[in-house]
Amino acid sequence: MLSNDRRPPPVPHSALADTLLERLTGAYAAAADPVRARDMAAYMKDVAPFLGIPAPLRRDLSKTVTKNTPKPSEADCAALALRCWLLPEREYQYFAVDYLRRHAARCSSGFLPVVRHLIVTVPWWDTVDLLAAHTVGPLVAADPALAAVMDEWIEDESLWLARTALLHQLRFKSATDAGRLFAYCRRRAGHPDFFVRKAIGWALREYAKTDPEAVRAFVESERGSLAPLSVREALKNL
Repeated sequence: MLSNDRRPPPVPHSALADTLLERLTGAYAAAADPVRARDMAAYMKDVAPFLGIPAPLRRDLSKTVTKNTPKPSEADCAALALRCWLLPEREYQYFAVDYLRRHAARCSSGFLPVVRHLIVTVPWWDTVDLLAAHTVGPLVAADPALAAVMDEWIEDESLWLARTALLHQLRFKSATDAGRLFAYCRRRAGHPDFFVRKAIGWALREYAKTDPEAVRAFVESERGSLAPLSVREALKNL
């Protein structure tokens, strides 16, 4: 598949994913708390149903699920993530996001269509932001040619792809392509959605830890076009 392919990616066969999903569904279902699940779903604006597993317990269960399993291939990662996204409860998608975060280095640029599908399917900040910084970012860092795909995503009508393009360099520090970051912020400065305006400020604030003067100068030069929210976020620590 092409890096920016919009078709749903096929789910590869994976014996490892079979094992993980069997363990995962058993462990998570046994820990479900319906009362907590309603509160968690409400907090996340009912984007998806929840099992009601608090984060510390979920992380402990996930360690048990993955214990003594081999390192995955790219196909294993794809199968696991895509199958978790087919399950309704959000905790399964959290497991997939955490798994990809651990194993992003085992995936090539050809994995990007899978991540794109995850970003635009049942999208909300709780999964999108982690995928942006910890899966898309490493993929682009490993293959700079993928920056051209980020140039497409920043223009996409999906606010979640635009947010991902803005946030994918969050962990790059001195390796940040500042010209691209500033161009993206400038391009979407007038976006009407809170999540894009917030992402602009967040990306700038994070880069300010590396080059505060560049961020301060950019904000001053673009203050007339940047949303007040973006400006406040960008300058929060300056």
